[in-house]
Amino acid sequence: MQFDELVTVMRRLALEAGDCIMEVYHSGDFEERAKSDDSPVTVADEAADKLISAGLRAAFPDVALVTEEQAATHSESAECFLIVDPLDGTKEFLKRRGDFTVNIAYVENGVPVRGVVYAPARGRMFYTDASGQSVEETGDLSKDTPGPVTPLSVAKPDNDALMVVASKSHRDAATDDYISRYAVRDMTSAGSSLKFCLVAAGEADLYPRLGRTMEWDTAAGDAVLRGAGGHVVRFDGHAPLTYGKPGYENPFFIAYAPGVTLQPA
Repeated sequence: MQFDELVTVMRRLALEAGDCIMEVYHSGDFEERAKSDDSPVTVADEAADKLISAGLRAAFPDVALVTEEQAATHSESAECFLIVDPLDGTKEFLKRRGDFTVNIAYVENGVPVRGVVYAPARGRMFYTDASGQSVEETGDLSKDTPGPVTPLSVAKPDNDALMVVASKSHRDAATDDYISRYAVRDMTSAGSSLKFCLVAAGEADLYPRLGRTMEWDTAAGDAVLRGAGGHVVRFDGHAPLTYGKPGYENPFFIAYAPGVTLQPA
């Protein structure tokens, strides 16, 4: 894979999909429906998926593609594949909270090695550059010319005063019980894959997820966190989270900055 080309294409498609999503967001034409797993889907999800899928297939016709909105067509995973959640955080989108993202990632041998997370309502763009370093881009986010970037690096955590980020829409008693095992300085909540990015940017130390997620929900944020020096591990046993699993379903996991003393499951 030519990572220069990959990053350029993923970045541009994320921005274009963001424009498509925001057009629906401002119009209020959500047309919410329930998928077979009872999760919500809107015209914004479907339009963004169509745009990103067409762009990736045109640029990388020989690379397998997995997207949330085409999950029923997926077969056995390839060793290398692109994986997309065109609108991560649909519940946040429907509630007009703004914490929704476009997620595009590239996986090699079970590891998300490049990814982009774009939060169009927040104007925040995170991605791994061609070398694998994670950055946040600022400026006007031109589709053709990348703006200034700030390299991302996880914080050096203080286990006596950790900053924890948790889900806005999927918080539960089990998550709160697990968090209570740590010495927490403060907590924040965020939707979608932005939680990974907050850890990557040093704005949080720990993100535990004790709930169902799919690989397209996490791959891009996982890539950004890894490229900033962070880790994502399984909740049960703390082995690294891998991708290309049967059904593309994740176990519970913990995303964190090195130095955090993880508590057992």
